[in-house]
Amino acid sequence: MPRRALVNKRPYLVLSVIAALAFYYLRASNLPEMYLVPIKGSAVGFLALYCWMRHSSKSAHLLASALVVAAIGDMAIEFDLILGGAAFFVAHVIMIVMLLRHRRPPLEGRDSLVFIVLLLGTPFVAYFLPYDDRLSWPVTLYALALGGMAAGAWASDFPRIRVGAGAILFVVSDLLIFAGLGPLSGTQISEYLVWPIYYLGMFLLTVGVVTTLRKRDPELRVVKGGAE
Repeated sequence: MPRRALVNKRPYLVLSVIAALAFYYLRASNLPEMYLVPIKGSAVGFLALYCWMRHSSKSAHLLASALVVAAIGDMAIEFDLILGGAAFFVAHVIMIVMLLRHRRPPLEGRDSLVFIVLLLGTPFVAYFLPYDDRLSWPVTLYALALGGMAAGAWASDFPRIRVGAGAILFVVSDLLIFAGLGPLSGTQISEYLVWPIYYLGMFLLTVGVVTTLRKRDPELRVVKGGAE
């Protein structure tokens, strides 16, 4: 069984982790950007492949599509922050559509407070982070989609310890990017922390969604190329 799991399930995840680690360490080397950029994109790209191959539901395919767009954003952002942000905006919208298919009953108490903080607090904080006023509104617009995605993950019926936590880590990584345009500019904090926090968030979110879908709808597991 462990060998079967390794052959059928883990290769895509293992390749994803290898790509993520390779990008993190190789970017400090003299490796040309033409090699680094595809390595970076393949980290989340392999997560998309894992998602697509492990479950045939519409939700899994929506998430896989969002991950493909996010992988494009990972590469585009190396050349242009606005272009990369636009790709991630689209990825967030797709994720929101997927998450709305899995809503919990109406939230109450602390859960509703967390939902509001993620939904409204994310763009509110993002607005004040860049020092350049010209970036404040574009960043806020993007952060509305980011916060909506995180709030949707929190309000979904997916396990919060993975999906909710993964979405929150995504928010933290992006806020660090915006802080690099403001209070953290001139430091290396964003450079060292953004990628591992972002990738861990994407990994948790993807595995959490796929694992849950496979438990709920085992008949939709893909038979060839990534399942039993």
